[in-house]
Amino acid sequence: MKSSICGVLRLLGVTAALAVLGPTAAMAAYPERPVTIVVGYAAGGATDILARVVAKALGPELGQTVIVENKAGANSNIGAEYVARAKKDGYTIYVGTIANTINRSLYKHLNYDFLKDFDPVGLMASIPNVLVVNPKLPIKTVDEYIEYAKTHPGKLTCASSGIGSSIHMSCELFKIQTGADILHVPYRGSGPAVADLLGGQVDSMFDNLPSSISHIKAGALRPLATTTKSRVPTLPDVPTFGEAGVKDFVVQSWFGLSVPASTPANVIKTLNAALNKALKSPEVMETYEKSGFIAPEQPNTPESAKAYTEAEVKKWAEVVRQANLSAN
Repeated sequence: MKSSICGVLRLLGVTAALAVLGPTAAMAAYPERPVTIVVGYAAGGATDILARVVAKALGPELGQTVIVENKAGANSNIGAEYVARAKKDGYTIYVGTIANTINRSLYKHLNYDFLKDFDPVGLMASIPNVLVVNPKLPIKTVDEYIEYAKTHPGKLTCASSGIGSSIHMSCELFKIQTGADILHVPYRGSGPAVADLLGGQVDSMFDNLPSSISHIKAGALRPLATTTKSRVPTLPDVPTFGEAGVKDFVVQSWFGLSVPASTPANVIKTLNAALNKALKSPEVMETYEKSGFIAPEQPNTPESAKAYTEAEVKKWAEVVRQANLSAN
């Protein structure tokens, strides 16, 4: 009887100690099994390619296999909703993008809130956008582009990969800031839009740099300006919009890792440290240089990623309001 009582007391002592240590002790061994990164788009796109490159480098840093799972649909909302409702244990991670900050105001009815239902881990990369025109147009500068739009109201067309995409929103923001009357033409993806731009069916596009760079270098598309604060190394002769006279016009398609809200802080810290180490791996750096991805500025912390996300939500909500846009 005495030994039984002692055993119970020892068990109670261990339980009490764990209670004092709290959830940090329980999560100390994270990760103990494979981690899944969810992409809200189909395989093969920029988000998917980036996720797989980073996931491969994350694996060794975490000491576990990192799996990429595609849950495409509704402009990435399906994947976001799935992760928002996942366990708060760090084993299901979401690749958030600029689309999620736009969707928050573009869609009137969403089953998740990108600010409230997620905790940022850190940014992964960004992609510059570049305003390109069909070279058959008599337009060689941003000033000429604006003048052409104003002298041909509603005739100058601007293609995009779809309503709410960063390509579309770049066009809307440009219209707001310059007063140019440009007709938006949405497509089901960047590929068909670029194809029609090359064929002359549409006039211009604020395209993601990776999908236009080869056409620019081949002379099939004429670049007017990039939506970055400083010039893009791969296009050293192309000015920024700021240099071209359109001040504070900065748009970048960005990507970051997020976990369900209330995920333990030590798990987020572990993931952030692994992410920043992975971004410095030779394989990731080489892919970024070839594909036009830009690594995030350091320090790349959960706090800085949160501040950036909140600023993006505010920025695009105002564009959606002024352009009177809605997806449902």
